[in-house]
Amino acid sequence: MSLPDRKYEIILLGATGYTGKYCAEHIVKNLPTDLRWAVAGRNESKLSTLVDHIKSLNTDRQEPGVEIGSLRPEDLDALVKKTKLLITTIGPFHKYGSPVVEATGETPWVFDMIKKYHSIAQANHAIIIPECGIESASSDIMTYLVVSLIREKLKVGVKGIIATNSVLTSLPSGGTLATVFGVFDHYGFSQLIESSKPYALSPIPGHKDEPAPLLTRLFGIRYVPNLGMLTTGVASGINASLVQRSWGLLDRGDYYGQNFQYKEYATARNSFTGLVTHLAITFGMLALAIPPVRWLAKMFVHQPGEGPTRESTGKDRVEFRAIATADTEGSQQATVKCGFNGSAYDFTGVLMAEAAISIVRDGDKTPARKIGGGILTPATLGQAYIDRVRNAGVVLEASMLAH
Repeated sequence: MSLPDRKYEIILLGATGYTGKYCAEHIVKNLPTDLRWAVAGRNESKLSTLVDHIKSLNTDRQEPGVEIGSLRPEDLDALVKKTKLLITTIGPFHKYGSPVVEATGETPWVFDMIKKYHSIAQANHAIIIPECGIESASSDIMTYLVVSLIREKLKVGVKGIIATNSVLTSLPSGGTLATVFGVFDHYGFSQLIESSKPYALSPIPGHKDEPAPLLTRLFGIRYVPNLGMLTTGVASGINASLVQRSWGLLDRGDYYGQNFQYKEYATARNSFTGLVTHLAITFGMLALAIPPVRWLAKMFVHQPGEGPTRESTGKDRVEFRAIATADTEGSQQATVKCGFNGSAYDFTGVLMAEAAISIVRDGDKTPARKIGGGILTPATLGQAYIDRVRNAGVVLEASMLAH
């Protein structure tokens, strides 16, 4: 069956989960009303309840289809034959994502999936985009936007970007916590170290990064003009790995620049809170490597499918900022911001839904089509994706700084 003949353009698998509901609501409220789509999962009753809920959000939209199925190969095979594109929010992805190899993910799992499936996907012209939520689409498209600005204004690449997650007020959901615990359950230290090396996800080798300042290496803190005091970020390494993959995928590093480097941190109020944050993250991660600690922690947190209530996230906000330095003698700089008023999971739903419609409807406008498929990144959807995300209410702004 050819793609144009398929019953649906998009199927959302895991639609009744915590993040899946946010994604379904965004599709109903914001994606084109002529979209042919469906929600999918194992529980017909929960799916019917979800459909009843989302119908009330936009009466002008045709009702989504309902598809019942599990992660068994035969069910997934039947599901994907009905649609042009599949979104999945069923995590942890190292446990449930491999059968469908889709949606967001964690770095060690993405590392494995690239080795196993990138060439197969490319040969079949299939586009697969992991880590298409707050980790790590925000950092990835923000980088693409500021690199494109410097290319337009100065006709050169970028030699360095320093980014920070400047605002993140959302509390983690049960799925996020299950992912953190599950990574330590599933992967050994050698696998975690291998997948977290610089440029581990890049299709081409990257050059050796310049060492961080001594203060950063010793205490995890760093002061950067226009960004302020920075410290270790929980997802900084995850985001950097995906940005480095985009660097390698887009013209084999030429678009971003052959001297490109990317560093990401989190914003700290001052040097003391930055040091405390760095130590808390460092020792927290070491503690989670101990099985009894993980077992105990699981007893006191949200379970998968659960998360902060809608009422408690009403004032949540997400913001990333970065400074990019052009690869010129004068080292001219540009600034970029990505912001969203809402919870991190609402933001993830927006990013996934808009990536899906961009793949389905934008066609040759995206660099992903030029690459020819494979396990790609949000940045490979290019300006068409950025425009869609902006239209969905996400702030994405880049400008040159005074030289």
